[in-house]
Amino acid sequence: MTTTYAALLRGINVGGSRKVPMAALRTLMEGLGHDGVRTYLQSGQAVFSTGRHGDEDDLARELTRAIEKQFGFTVDVIVRDHAYLRAVADACPFPAADLEAKQLHVTYFSAPVDAGRFAAIDPAAFLPEEFRLGDRALYLYAPEGLGRSRLGEQLSRPRALKGLIATTRNWNTVAKLVEMTGP
Repeated sequence: MTTTYAALLRGINVGGSRKVPMAALRTLMEGLGHDGVRTYLQSGQAVFSTGRHGDEDDLARELTRAIEKQFGFTVDVIVRDHAYLRAVADACPFPAADLEAKQLHVTYFSAPVDAGRFAAIDPAAFLPEEFRLGDRALYLYAPEGLGRSRLGEQLSRPRALKGLIATTRNWNTVAKLVEMTGP
């Protein structure tokens, strides 16, 4: 039995550094024994199937090691299956259908997070921006987009993310990954 996953690569192909060509990434992942490897955009999403039994963290570590060996730098990777991606999309606490994709983002975490990580952030100080926590995910509503979000900047500070891999995607990418990993 095969399972379809999305691999979310953090911080590649941004600002001219840490280049990972998508064709090379597909070839690398096929070399690891994965099937049906497809990429989405240039910002680090790959969908693949595998019949190997291993958990998502093992698959992420394997891909991280292979990327480092191939490209000479470390890339943080989070791997999640379709059921998880669908559940995150379905649990969105904001009216996704009524918002522009640039206004709604999901940060995927490598492990569960609790509200204590973000206790020093006063949500009222950033209104109308808002965030909510989910299952190893954080939903961010930023009306002016992530690039102008003061709340997004606070949520991504190293103090809040210590010990975690965190990578953020806009709502279009969230929805596309659900579609691409689906049956």
